[in-house]
Amino acid sequence: MVVSLNPWRPSFSQRHFNKQVPARNFLRQIKRPQILPSASGGAFGLRVFVISDLHTDYSENMRWVKSLSSARHKKDVLIVAGDVAETFNNFIFTMSLLKDRFQHVLFVPGNHDLWCRYEGVDYLDSLEKLNKLLDACRGLGVETNPVVIDGVGIIPLFSWYHESFDREKDIPGIRVMSLEMVIHFLLASYHACKDFQACKWPEDLSNRDTSLALYFDAMNETKLDVIKEIQRTCSQIISFSHFVPRQELCPEKRMLFYPNLPKIIGSDSLEVRIRSIHGVEGGASACHVFGHTHFCWDAVLDGIRYVQAPLAYPRERNRRMNGGENWLPFRIYSDGKYADKLSPCYWSDYYAANPRAPHNTQLAPWVAKFYKQI
Repeated sequence: MVVSLNPWRPSFSQRHFNKQVPARNFLRQIKRPQILPSASGGAFGLRVFVISDLHTDYSENMRWVKSLSSARHKKDVLIVAGDVAETFNNFIFTMSLLKDRFQHVLFVPGNHDLWCRYEGVDYLDSLEKLNKLLDACRGLGVETNPVVIDGVGIIPLFSWYHESFDREKDIPGIRVMSLEMVIHFLLASYHACKDFQACKWPEDLSNRDTSLALYFDAMNETKLDVIKEIQRTCSQIISFSHFVPRQELCPEKRMLFYPNLPKIIGSDSLEVRIRSIHGVEGGASACHVFGHTHFCWDAVLDGIRYVQAPLAYPRERNRRMNGGENWLPFRIYSDGKYADKLSPCYWSDYYAANPRAPHNTQLAPWVAKFYKQI
């Protein structure tokens, strides 16, 4: 059965909604989840793959997308957890390629997707570009709303980061490197920090406080009825976002070449949203997929499995310990159950064997050596 509906699309051409109006009353149009037919031939044949941070503005990454089999995934689902491309044309081309290869493609925007530069397009702001991307997804048949496919609920969650997400002790006595130096050592954080110049926001929305995180989270409020229906009818639910819901899903600051990275990666309201979907204690059916930091990750925290499977930048793939790109996209669900743990995942494997110690501010040897040099 297919339930037809008009997907929710925020009208950012009218600026953003009046903050005096409760978010739950804003444009609540969707009452039931869209139930998408699958060619898998039954619930036990459904396969769901995940990937994030495609960054196809890099020619090497675009070639990787083009190299995906045009026959192998015709019955499969692909979850894309943000940062597809900076330019609108590359975004459209990338998503068209993916939709041609997979039966269903689902997407949430990342920070790079909302950059407003190098396009020859004078966007009013990043919200206008977001509206354009969501319209484009609708035209391509890419889902940005919660859906049910062969009995599996899949819930995209819109989000943004805020500095107060970082509650762990800062590293004292060091001069944190400039962003120009970061690019040579941690490209992901360099480009995340570029949001302050590359994104454009209305005056009352900012990267420097919680306003953007709350604004994007309020977009999820409009879909509460759909989510509740999925909770009622689906035994397996996969939620996904671009940004990080918990600080424990990032290495400790002493391990990072850029110790300020946790200030630009995550949202407290996102974790609250995830818990409202999967339950405070989680469970065997609870899974959340995220992106943004470019660290391959697969770990269970308080009953929820958190997975990141990034393509990342070409330079990062050349030096990371995650097996390169041949294992992507990662199959998170098949044969009626979640896949075994993704491995190798250098950092989540490390924390599976070593307790997190954020109170320890002694730099890791590879980081300390670098800071001594500067």
